[in-house]
Amino acid sequence: MKIKRALISVSDKTGVVELAKRLHAAGVEIVSTGGTMKAIKEAGIPVIYVSDVTGFPEIMDGRVKTLNPMIHGGILAVRDNPNHVQAMKEHKITGIDMVVVNLYPFKETISRPDVALAEAIENIDIGGPAMIRAAAKNFKYVTVITNPGRYAEVAEQIEKNGCVSGMLRMELAQEAFRHTSEYDDCIQNYLMEQVNK
Repeated sequence: MKIKRALISVSDKTGVVELAKRLHAAGVEIVSTGGTMKAIKEAGIPVIYVSDVTGFPEIMDGRVKTLNPMIHGGILAVRDNPNHVQAMKEHKITGIDMVVVNLYPFKETISRPDVALAEAIENIDIGGPAMIRAAAKNFKYVTVITNPGRYAEVAEQIEKNGCVSGMLRMELAQEAFRHTSEYDDCIQNYLMEQVNK
C-alpha cells in the first residue's frame, strides 16, 4: 500500500520533525494535532490540522479531537472491501495510511512524588490508544509507529518503495499492541495503589 496520508500526533516529539520532513519529501500528506502540528508547521512543513479533516474543533481541553469517523474511518477501512470503499466515498473519508502516535506521559507523571490524582488522570491518553489500536488492527493497509526509534527505518522504506513492507507493518502492529497493553497495565496498577491507600 502506497503511503499517501499520515496522521502524526505525539507526546514525545523526539525525531518527529525529521520524520515529517522525510515524509513530505516523499509526497506524503501530513495531518496533525495541537503541539505536534505546531512543531511540524514551525519547521516549514505543510500540515493539515485534524479539525479541518473532522470538521469539528478540538473540545474539552483537547480531550476530544481525533475520536471521529473521519479519522477512524480513514484508519480502519479495508481498502479492497467494496462496501468500505463505497462508505468512504459516500462520507468523503480519505484513507489514513500511517499513524504515528505515542501517548501522554502517564508513567513519568506518576513517578513524581508530589503528583496529585487529578493530574495523573489528565495524563491518561484516550484518543492515542484508540488510533494506535485501530491502525494496528488494520496493519494489512496501515503502518503504525509508536516508537521514535523506528522512524528512520520506516522513512527509508517509503523513500525507496513508496510503501512499507507487510512484514514490517505486522512487526510494528505487534509493538503497538504491546505499547498500549503496557500503558493500560501501568494505569491499572496506579489506580489499584490509590484504592489500597
